[in-house]
Amino acid sequence: MNSPLILLAAIAVAASLADAQSPAAQTSIALDGNQVSIRYSAPSVRGRKIFGAGGLLSQDPTYPAWRAGANSATALHTGADLDIGGLRVPKGDYTLYVWIADPDNWQLIISKETGQWGLTYNPKMDLGRVKMTMSKPPALIETYKMTLSSTGPKSGKLQLEWENHVASVPIAAK
Repeated sequence: MNSPLILLAAIAVAASLADAQSPAAQTSIALDGNQVSIRYSAPSVRGRKIFGAGGLLSQDPTYPAWRAGANSATALHTGADLDIGGLRVPKGDYTLYVWIADPDNWQLIISKETGQWGLTYNPKMDLGRVKMTMSKPPALIETYKMTLSSTGPKSGKLQLEWENHVASVPIAAK
């Protein structure tokens, strides 16, 4: 077989695999002079049902725990001790998941396990869970987005938006 044809076939396969991956994204904020950052992958709706029975996420082996993104697990790094929705989170590295058994009442899960692929949730590694405040966007949110925003020098908000859901939780440096 011709070597250039093999090379072209390999490039085509690699390109299709890259297209299957959701793009990397990140959000960060400084709280009381300390960096808080989240790295995640941002999937898109692309005409699919996402949440609830029969939705895309209900097919994940970790359902109803969702990896709060796509691809690798969503990573939280904090340079400060935090209060996230009433849960004390010591400075360090964590993985974020969301409990979506009820698509209209989410719980943010902070896991002490880090570095895993997104579909390997272990509930024994939970630091804790907090209820999120839910709302509906004015229009469908095609691409998943996480945002850390400031509400003061030591306080902020984490917001997750996708499909027909917006979930938020307050955060504060302690």
